[in-house]
Amino acid sequence: LKNQLLTDHGHNPLMKKVFDVYLCFLQKNQSEIALKNVFIALRALIFKFPSTFYEGRADMCSALCYEILKYCNSKLSSIRTEASQLLYFLMRNNFDYTGKKSFVRTHLQVIISVSQLIADVVGIGGTRFQQSLSIINNCANNDRIIKHTTFPSDVKDLTKRIRTVLMATAQMKEHENDPEMLVDLQYSLAKSYASTPELRKTWLDSMARIHVKNGDLSEAAMCYVHVAALVAEYLTRKGMI
Repeated sequence: LKNQLLTDHGHNPLMKKVFDVYLCFLQKNQSEIALKNVFIALRALIFKFPSTFYEGRADMCSALCYEILKYCNSKLSSIRTEASQLLYFLMRNNFDYTGKKSFVRTHLQVIISVSQLIADVVGIGGTRFQQSLSIINNCANNDRIIKHTTFPSDVKDLTKRIRTVLMATAQMKEHENDPEMLVDLQYSLAKSYASTPELRKTWLDSMARIHVKNGDLSEAAMCYVHVAALVAEYLTRKGMI
């Protein structure tokens, strides 16, 4: 069914069902051996159907990055290593897919997923997660085939950005009982991603949730208006409206 699965760059009902099965294996608790086999199967899927993750809509790439990153924080070192190597494979394959120019799609989805995980997963950004980032960096530095390309430095830039987000989050944690300071920190982070609409939107959404939680509905509304303006501007530049 390869031709059917590749229809519309892999964004079709059949591929969606297949991908959801793979995703389900990651979302349910599995044994260590089962997980390792799931990671191997995912490598094969990414290798066979790269356009599904690197062309068109970013929803499948986004969902995959989110689930893999959760395992980068696993208590089991073997699972952390496997997850880190799978994430590296996703980035490396993206780089090859673009003719060794960039891996912008995966780069962006990883940052967005980390931003979402901060709110969803307790302890994200601790020692275990930092070790996984180091594994990814080491993979890039030891990959001889792409040694003389921009890829290793781009991977280093990605892990540096992730650590910046994690540091900013740690500051937010310190001021969680000071709503105004907390929102100021989030606003600064959103502002730092002015050139990346998707990330700016992620942090504006997060700000809005804090405002709603504190009963500041007018401020939350302003965040959502700003998000709507961002989306409208993006669609206008793409010539879609």
